[in-house]
Amino acid sequence: MNYMTASDAARHDVAKHQVLVIDDEVLMRSALAAGLAHRGWRVETAASAGDALARFRRGLHRLVVTDVRMPDGDGFRIMREIRALAPRTAVILLTAFGSVPDAVAAMKHGASDYLLKPVALGPLVEAAERVLESGLAAGESELVGHAPAWRRALARATQAAASDADILIQAESGTGKELVARLIHRLSPRAAGPFVALNCAAFPETLLESELFGHTKGAFTGAAAAKPGRFELAHGGTLLLDEVGEMPLALQPKLLRALQEREFDRLGDTRTVKVDIRVIATTNRPLAPMIEDGRFRADLYYRLNVIPLGLPPLRERVGDVAELAAHFAGLYAHAETPRLAAEFLARLEQHAWPGNVRELANLMRRAVALGGPEIGVDVLDPAELGSAAGGDRLRPGLSLGEMERRLFELTLDATGGNRSRAAAMLGVSLRTVRNKIRSFGLPGRRSYAGQ
Repeated sequence: MNYMTASDAARHDVAKHQVLVIDDEVLMRSALAAGLAHRGWRVETAASAGDALARFRRGLHRLVVTDVRMPDGDGFRIMREIRALAPRTAVILLTAFGSVPDAVAAMKHGASDYLLKPVALGPLVEAAERVLESGLAAGESELVGHAPAWRRALARATQAAASDADILIQAESGTGKELVARLIHRLSPRAAGPFVALNCAAFPETLLESELFGHTKGAFTGAAAAKPGRFELAHGGTLLLDEVGEMPLALQPKLLRALQEREFDRLGDTRTVKVDIRVIATTNRPLAPMIEDGRFRADLYYRLNVIPLGLPPLRERVGDVAELAAHFAGLYAHAETPRLAAEFLARLEQHAWPGNVRELANLMRRAVALGGPEIGVDVLDPAELGSAAGGDRLRPGLSLGEMERRLFELTLDATGGNRSRAAAMLGVSLRTVRNKIRSFGLPGRRSYAGQ
């Protein structure tokens, strides 16, 4: 059963307040759902563990409120499975059998909060607001910043969201590719539909096809029951194919067909499944060199790269480092946000950040844990942050494709986006510059206007 109010028309609010309430007691379930819906939240309900997990896979809600003890399972099992599917989803556990060991176990296994039944609506709403706001801050932290290259990238992502075309985001690890993909989904006409993510590097080739397209019972050894794939789960919404460059060559033709026709066959089934989805693919290394080496199909690349997007690495957003550091300090502080010493910030701004925003976030988490009211350089290892900004541009292991992308990006920045001047400076044809802008997902002319 779904509960919805008129305020759900605001797409951002729908995404922010999409809640799944799970309880086998019909009166409790209905009361909680109605109370949350009255406050303008989009609420879905489930009466059992099995139904809850099925609904969550279709919707990937931001918040789950679940009873601990139910006839066909418990809240801990639900929480574990939800965490495996979507680590950022907040979970509030409800139980009539409260105890200190239960509360400790709940928090140890990742619960955002733990409330005793019967639950008054006020405390539940307060807890829900708190964990949702915390989750949004953590999930969108990498969207902080005002560097021109970063704002151009976000502006391009916002423009892309309005269309239904597939998108390819090529950027280094830790730059926020998945977060930008989620932003595009939230701003798109599909915002009320599911956002389903699959990391193509996380599964061996033998399992990846099943994860993508699903399988029937008995399709292969160990397939004890039928299982829908991510394409099917994303119906009506957005499918994120993370690290698509790791897609095995043997699977690429079937992926290409699914992208072109928006239909596929489950493993072990002859019936064709049709879906209505928008696909966003990401990769942490340029795909063009992989095409030349025969590791990635050119036709699949062009099918994915309808709208190319690039995200700048943190070393090219030096002016954002202090803002991001302050943001993370506030996010990880348990009480008052610590001050950041000028010398500490100077060291941060001198670093090349090979791990990008993810590396900065991890450093700030540790700095907050080790520092006091003011965080200084004493929290840093003596050998840490020693490289100057940009010092790793020629670091060992840097791919030729990435070096080429940076060279074109820097030259276009220097010429204000003038392609003819960039071609002359680089000693290549204007056509080559156009092709590289397209293949690397670099900003177009309009992005440089007014700079």
